[in-house]
Amino acid sequence: TGVLTEDASETWLEILPGVPSWTDDGRLVFVREEDDTRRVTVDGKPVTPPGLQVRRVVHAGSDLVLTASHGEPMDFHLWRVLASGEVSRLTDGPGVHEAAAGGDVLVLSSSTMEADGPTIAVRRGDHEVCTIRSLAAEPVLRPEVTFLAAGDKGIRSALLFPGGRRSDEPLPVLVDPYGGPHFQRVVRSRAAYLVSQWLADQGFAVLVADGRGTPGRGLGWEKSVRFDLATPALEDQVEALHAAAERYPELDLARVAIRGWSFGGYLAALGVLRRPDVFHAAIVGAPVTDWHLYDTHYTERFLGHPDEHPEAYERSSLIPDAGKLERPVLLIHGLADDNVVVAHTLRFSRALLEAGRPHRVLPLTGVTHMTSQEAVAENLLLLQVAFLKEALAIPTQAG
Repeated sequence: TGVLTEDASETWLEILPGVPSWTDDGRLVFVREEDDTRRVTVDGKPVTPPGLQVRRVVHAGSDLVLTASHGEPMDFHLWRVLASGEVSRLTDGPGVHEAAAGGDVLVLSSSTMEADGPTIAVRRGDHEVCTIRSLAAEPVLRPEVTFLAAGDKGIRSALLFPGGRRSDEPLPVLVDPYGGPHFQRVVRSRAAYLVSQWLADQGFAVLVADGRGTPGRGLGWEKSVRFDLATPALEDQVEALHAAAERYPELDLARVAIRGWSFGGYLAALGVLRRPDVFHAAIVGAPVTDWHLYDTHYTERFLGHPDEHPEAYERSSLIPDAGKLERPVLLIHGLADDNVVVAHTLRFSRALLEAGRPHRVLPLTGVTHMTSQEAVAENLLLLQVAFLKEALAIPTQAG
């Protein structure tokens, strides 16, 4: 045995789905980080250009099939790399295009802003064999999304308004982010905004923004959260909010709440703790509150070893800031959560209690990290809206 390839980084190396793998003639398919890009290599030679942000290697055979973004992170396209080195795009139109492959068959799934659900097509070689019709129920609402490139950084954002609103009517704002590594909320897929549109229809302008640390915009953007998971992510939510309000003055910056789950819950708590001048209430779902408690594999790539970089863990923790809370907060956590364990919320609640800061805790019995039970999910949304209207002093319509 021998070493075929090695890679190193001063920050961290991301695991790219689909590699390592092998071409039909036995060459190693791997990935290299250079030119602010995660580039695919074959036997050590880059075969994808700078700026093509590869997300996954779908298939390696005589050719390669990739999922990647180029220029616009809101769009995911399928790309083919021929053995000759030619790189071409397989999918057309804005949207989220994904695929699965087996032998010479490629199944493409395309989600766009024009369709309620994915369009599925089956290809064999260069020919489309058939499409697969979806029998899923149609959603009862249709998101109307305005996309923004907010502020000097061009923070990709999605803004949703209530249906039938008056343009001169001030609207309370709900910032609804994930905002962390490995996941984008702002994509050109209608189905991604169903919950956000429902929340908007309850009387809010809903803003979803992907700030620094989210994927698809290059290595510098992703890795700007090194040793600080809090500051850049929160700064970009504030910048996106202010940019949206500058363009749409009906957004009432005196009534702004922030809501999130997982990293988004962490970000929501950061908002009211560190920027109470901006955020006036928070719904904090399944948050990481102390990074010492979270998975080593995830946490140490961003913050380093806790013994070597204690200041990074302190800087990124919610616990030291518990005494600063002056806004209404609702903490929600599934007691069966095996991803972000409930100890995070319990530790944060204890810190708030010790600091004499009022807050609410809603434990969800039998619920894991995400709320998969339909009745629980529905009633949980209704409870969140009730909390937001109370916290922001929004009148509740009778009947």
